[in-house]
Amino acid sequence: MKQVEVAVIGTGWCGGIRAQTLSQSALVDKLHICEIRPDRLAEVKQLTKPATATLDYQDIIKNPNIAVVYISTTPESNHYPIARDCLKAGKHVLLEKPIALELWEADELITLAKRGGLKFTIGYSQRFNTKFAYAKKKITDGTLGKVVSIMVSRHLSRSLGKKIASRVKLSPVVMESTHDLDFVFWLLEPAKPVRVYSQGSYGYMQPVNGSYDVMWSIVTMDNGMVVTIGGGWNLPPSYPNYCTTWVEITGTEGALILDDTHRDNWLNTVTDGQQFPMSTMPGEQVDHVFAGQMGPETIHFLEACIMDRPVMVTPESARRVMETYIAADLSAERNAPVDLPLSNEALSAVAAMAAAAR
Repeated sequence: MKQVEVAVIGTGWCGGIRAQTLSQSALVDKLHICEIRPDRLAEVKQLTKPATATLDYQDIIKNPNIAVVYISTTPESNHYPIARDCLKAGKHVLLEKPIALELWEADELITLAKRGGLKFTIGYSQRFNTKFAYAKKKITDGTLGKVVSIMVSRHLSRSLGKKIASRVKLSPVVMESTHDLDFVFWLLEPAKPVRVYSQGSYGYMQPVNGSYDVMWSIVTMDNGMVVTIGGGWNLPPSYPNYCTTWVEITGTEGALILDDTHRDNWLNTVTDGQQFPMSTMPGEQVDHVFAGQMGPETIHFLEACIMDRPVMVTPESARRVMETYIAADLSAERNAPVDLPLSNEALSAVAAMAAAAR
């Protein structure tokens, strides 16, 4: 069995999941972890027993034995420079979403990976959700006929929304609907988005980071299909789970409704009240198994690197998602549809919006 040395840079929530998953895999020869918070580094070190643990990601870059790197850092502005350095060092990279904050950054990362013959993917773990994989199968095998429309409604609890919105000034379409744009575009391949019309509504999050509480976007595909995606992060504090999602897919020969609201496990205790366990988007370790998507996704990328298989999420598809949610932000600002690919005029307007936000 071939094994490789692997590193995880950033061991917070998602990075911690990946580090624990990798520490249990027979495909990993040695695990290396990097985290800027000494207390969290010590915690994950105790949990995963890595070969090395460091506060400086350059130690990972400089280690020639490390072949595969998972980048799970926050804030999101760290994604591009760390991924760039890892790719330049000849390492295969899984990078959490978003791929970058600027399109030119995404383009450079894609170019570096191609030049180096490296595996490069983005952590859109919802493709590993069994419900969405089933939808892909039913579309591909013709069960639904020609797809006519897809609607996705995703909402996070206020506590998680505030945590995300407090660390970065990005909108819910960028931070949450991005997952849905990715898996819907995957479902509808080879169709591509050509127009976006988006609207947002302010509420609880406006004083937190100036963001909408919720955004709804209508995306028109180049074959005429219509996609409607809503994403929000202001469910009340009493809401008993992190993430609730509802999906409706209609076709000429059938319809498929996906309930991903995480109401299937219902726990109520005297101490903590009502809870819906295992209701987070990444998933969690439950005794000897992993409940959710991020565990299988982590191992899938490792196998792709070792066995030279295609990655599930190409960086080009992640860039397409990025351009779409950028267009959605611009559409909401202008109160008008925005065409894709983005024109030079639109890109200039996006740059002006970003400068104003700073």
